[in-house]
Amino acid sequence: MTNTEPAPATEAQARETTAKKDGPAVIEVRNPGTGEVVGTVPDETADAVAAKVRELRLYQPEWEAIGPEGRKVWLLKFQDWLIDNTDRLATVLQSETAKPRVDALIDPGFATDLIGYYARRAAKFLADDHPSPHSPLARVKRLTTVYRPYPVVGVITPWNFPLAMPVMDVFPALSAGAAVILKPSEVTPLSALELAKGWAEIGAPPVFAVVTGAGATGAAVVGNADYIQFTGSTATGRKIAAACVERMVPYSLELGGKDPAIVLADADLERAAHGIAFGGMFNSGQVCISVERVYVEAPVYDEFVAKLTANVKALRQGLDGRDSKYDVGALANENQVAIVQRHVEEAVAAGAKVLTGGKRAGFGTAFEPTVLVDVDHSMSCVTEETFGPTLPVMKVADESEAVRLANDSVYGLSASVWTGDKERGERIARQLNAGAVNINDVFANLFSYALPMGGWGLSGVGARWGGANGVRKYCRQQAITTPILPTQQKELFWYPYSMPKLLFALGAMRAAGARGLRRLDLPALLKLKGDDK
Repeated sequence: MTNTEPAPATEAQARETTAKKDGPAVIEVRNPGTGEVVGTVPDETADAVAAKVRELRLYQPEWEAIGPEGRKVWLLKFQDWLIDNTDRLATVLQSETAKPRVDALIDPGFATDLIGYYARRAAKFLADDHPSPHSPLARVKRLTTVYRPYPVVGVITPWNFPLAMPVMDVFPALSAGAAVILKPSEVTPLSALELAKGWAEIGAPPVFAVVTGAGATGAAVVGNADYIQFTGSTATGRKIAAACVERMVPYSLELGGKDPAIVLADADLERAAHGIAFGGMFNSGQVCISVERVYVEAPVYDEFVAKLTANVKALRQGLDGRDSKYDVGALANENQVAIVQRHVEEAVAAGAKVLTGGKRAGFGTAFEPTVLVDVDHSMSCVTEETFGPTLPVMKVADESEAVRLANDSVYGLSASVWTGDKERGERIARQLNAGAVNINDVFANLFSYALPMGGWGLSGVGARWGGANGVRKYCRQQAITTPILPTQQKELFWYPYSMPKLLFALGAMRAAGARGLRRLDLPALLKLKGDDK
């Protein structure tokens, strides 16, 4: 979902110090807009992580045993806590991200909504399934699918939404009956620690723990948990997948994106220009499903570019306090600034033109909201994930070219289509290689928990949410068969083998499952008997 590659060694060393000569290492957390140290967290060792997982395993069976209705009580208590502490949580979040106040308030609001969705529906989603037998012969059994949680789910989250991102995965897993160990990004760990404090404050069972640290801490989570949910860069996701395969534990990865927007000539250009400006600049472009490239049909290209540029140029950028003066804040760290700056500079060197922005904003890690034109698919700003406030815009001849270029990417997280014809929009959506497509909107799927959220290609493996699948993914499926009719001492296929009994059983199976005359082809069955008398 974001670029979570470790910062250069010099920056990591600047953040990490040793509290005491004989004490644990700690990591400094800084406000990226000011450089101010706003907190410290321990860089927890692999042994510490393993100990926390062992403790979670002790309490998980009881958490599972109280069932979804029992867990619902605690989840809704935590929802109350979130609401009661929204103002403080937003302030903590701002301190470690330099987000505008409005952006900071979205995290706890989103978290409240998601927790309510799964708390109230988990009982239905996790109820035993009783599928219909596939043939009359199978109706002698009652078939049951049971959903039993993985004991400990490990969740590793990035820095772009330090409160919402953990909630996205932690609370569906808790709803499923699993215990959860969360490892937030070392860049923004403070909000995740607030979640753990809140869970403890309401007196909930100790089945949710947070560990803080850098890469080694995350590796220890991967090495100890029973299921891994990771959100971050494709490079790190590959390493996690390899580690999970080695341990034979399941995983779900939500990785990078390079989401296209297609603007057709029949679109409402005012709405498209406002929507794409928001979709590209929200959270300074640090969103997994940010609009990162735009394809516009030639007849409306000039008009659309003018509207988009005006909207982006009008954005207010700065450091918010508790009030709300600004639309865009800073980037997460210097490493991210370097990526954005490189993409812009390489594009300009190759012939692109900056219509607005294009440079650092003058405070902290902020980069100006930027619109680029005269770009093409040879440029890094179009092919690589930027994860910053840039919008490269390309002119296309028609929708066919737009679809072809939109699909010319190793990523496939989401996309948007802007058109005055909804049927046309859906037709184009079905041609796009993306896990989600929003028509005349951006981010709409992010607030639709009944839909799956997952990427194709290098954008990930698996998905979160999708209604019942959002909790069932954290469960092992168990099949149970129960006799319906009175049972005999022996079944037809049990020892000792008998050819007449076998032929009877095969005949019944063919009659129930085959088609045409083959269902009643008795001579063919008798041939199977051979010379056996």
